[in-house]
Amino acid sequence: MTTTIALAGKGGTGKTTLAALLMRYLTTHHRGSSILAIDADPSSNLHLALGLPNPRSVGEIREEMLALSSSGTVGVGIARRDYLNSEVRMAVEEGDTVDLLAMGRPEGQGCYCSVNHLLRQIVDDLGHGYDYVVMDNEAGMEHLSRRTTENVDWLLMVTDTSQRGIQAAKTMAELARTLAIRVRNVGLVLNRAPAILPEATVAAIAQTGLPLWAQIPDDPLVTEFDGLGRPLAGLPADAPVVRAVERLAAGVLKI
Repeated sequence: MTTTIALAGKGGTGKTTLAALLMRYLTTHHRGSSILAIDADPSSNLHLALGLPNPRSVGEIREEMLALSSSGTVGVGIARRDYLNSEVRMAVEEGDTVDLLAMGRPEGQGCYCSVNHLLRQIVDDLGHGYDYVVMDNEAGMEHLSRRTTENVDWLLMVTDTSQRGIQAAKTMAELARTLAIRVRNVGLVLNRAPAILPEATVAAIAQTGLPLWAQIPDDPLVTEFDGLGRPLAGLPADAPVVRAVERLAAGVLKI
């Protein structure tokens, strides 16, 4: 059975960092488990945090599919599904411990309905073959809202201590409840948090109505690794962020 973890929140709050650290935890504590990382942010930089090449994206496959359909190169029905299924699976970047699928940019002009429907089914089917799926979403949760994945076991609303970030997390959590997907658990993760939270931050968190699942400290090692282009899997086990994510994963997410 697949456990799906999705991360959402305002841009710049550290979703990608947290996603990479969660996968570090999974590869360390669940050796032998299959893990699929889905980069659902059009900026596509999760591969850097994971130390993997940037894969061909589902968005690129969709554009190629439309071009081939227009030229009559690819037929309809089962042939089209087979083509897309093959292309998506070939686009998965296979790492030693984590596989990566990039969603790419949202659709542009043109008719995408039938292609997107097939792609959603294919991505969902692909995810079902893994023990864990970790999805790093863009700020607008475009791929969640379009049912890129059908079920989410844990939705982490990631924010920094800013009022805008916390309000954005609240708004996105409310949006998640209206989506045509099953989100089983929603909680707040405060990233780059100081040891003692300002009263205004505490009050803003309380107003979200979300449980505060974790406070992830600001760790200079993360900045150092990012600056050097080093994957976050290489962070030492005693790094403050690593320990904080371990407490989140084991204590709250129960993984």
